[in-house]
Amino acid sequence: MQENLPAAIAARGRHGKRFNKQDQVAWMRLLNKRGWLAASWPVEFGGTGWGVVQKHIFEEECAAFGAPAIVPFGINMVGPVIIKFGTPEQQAHFLPRILNSEDWWCQGYSEPGAGSDLASLKTRAVREGDHYVVNGQKTWTTLAQYADWIFCLVRTDPDAQQQRGISFLLIDMKTPGITVRPIITLDGEHEVNEVFFDNVRVPVQNLVGEENHGWTCAKYLLTHERTSIAGIGQAKQMLSRLKKIARAELRNGRPLIEDTLFRSQIADVEIQLKAIEMSNLRIVAAARDGGVPGPESSF
Repeated sequence: MQENLPAAIAARGRHGKRFNKQDQVAWMRLLNKRGWLAASWPVEFGGTGWGVVQKHIFEEECAAFGAPAIVPFGINMVGPVIIKFGTPEQQAHFLPRILNSEDWWCQGYSEPGAGSDLASLKTRAVREGDHYVVNGQKTWTTLAQYADWIFCLVRTDPDAQQQRGISFLLIDMKTPGITVRPIITLDGEHEVNEVFFDNVRVPVQNLVGEENHGWTCAKYLLTHERTSIAGIGQAKQMLSRLKKIARAELRNGRPLIEDTLFRSQIADVEIQLKAIEMSNLRIVAAARDGGVPGPESSF
């Protein structure tokens, strides 16, 4: 970190500023050059071979130095799915491009009527020869404005039981018929989007796993998603920064940290954060011992 994290990027991280795409890509490429980007991937695919505890420690150190969090959609989400369920051709094409940050990925799961009840999704993919024709809408799609590719859950059999009629497709965002519309959140930022598909033609070779068995891919991805985006390290770094500011900020001639009410609020936040950290570590420990994160990872 001391030798490689650019000072300007670290300063933005330590001061709670939002990283831009250039910051994130620059840091991911530096990590990849060191062989540290794909912490959860097998070594044979360019990963580190680290265990889940090593990965957790590494993420905490990155946050402590103010480094950007690794954008999860390629490295931590679709990459492992392609490794587990993809064809050799898909692995040979997509995995190196993810490692080299040549492709920015986004996630096409949620829809206006399918969020927590994801299996009720309605985006359709109808096979026509060597292509699927996709029509529908995804929403809350994080950073889709930057994306080169989107991995999507689509309904390929409308007559099957909900989970059984879903497939997992990789879709090039430059394909005609795709429209990205920004959603501006309460903080005034453009982080999430709506994505519309209007007769989008996707090669059949971009199907991951078997047709109508995409729910298996989705479950594999989601069981590991929550702990990977828990942000414990970032929260600890921000709390440390808040304490530092409170020691320097004066109120009535005394440091703010000495104000009884303020100290109580800080303590409450720190207790909650410690509880979340312990829960996260229990889930990490279970995975280390061969288990799989369950519903408790959503906490």
